Amino acid sequence: MLSIRLPSETEERLTTLSEKTGRPKSYYIRQAIDQFLSDNEDYLLAISRLEKQNPRISLEEMEKKLGLDD
Repeated sequence: MLSIRLPSETEERLTTLSEKTGRPKSYYIRQAIDQFLSDNEDYLLAISRLEKQNPRISLEEMEKKLGLDD
């Protein structure tokens, strides 16, 4: 079970679509989540792994490491 809050405009659009097509709102929400995961899951996992292996550092930290902090 999952609960989410949608902006009122999105909720209205979803309700209208549901009423016009006779499908429940949950059908369209599932479709949207499935599509998002299909499109982005591998990319987001790769970014997460890169960030864990190569943490970001600030410009100031990099300058200090390189001896450019005169």
